[in-house]
Amino acid sequence: MIPLNAPALPATLTLEALARRLDPAALPLVEVHSLDMGYYLVRLHHAGGESRLVDGNGETRRFTGTQWISRALAPLGLTHGILTWAEVTDEMVGLPPSAPMDRDTRLAHGTRIAFRTQG
Repeated sequence: MIPLNAPALPATLTLEALARRLDPAALPLVEVHSLDMGYYLVRLHHAGGESRLVDGNGETRRFTGTQWISRALAPLGLTHGILTWAEVTDEMVGLPPSAPMDRDTRLAHGTRIAFRTQG
């Protein structure tokens, strides 16, 4: 189990709300989840569970590249995350869908990434 000491956050947050609620002494774990067709979404893991980054309309905020995530989160003090991805290959070759992966397993097998974007 991944220890999470960041204070609990609401289930959904805009980038602006996240900036107001972050505790620099106890930052959430950032998961960058890669979807098909070049989209990425951001999940924040903390003591209260998991939160999704959303836009002003409450819809899941989709990014078209990790550099956009970096540009959004690095100024808030979030310097790294874990890249995870949806497993679709079983369905593509005609096998039954596999059971959903739990959070700890998904994060343990993800790829650590840094939020550093050069101008």
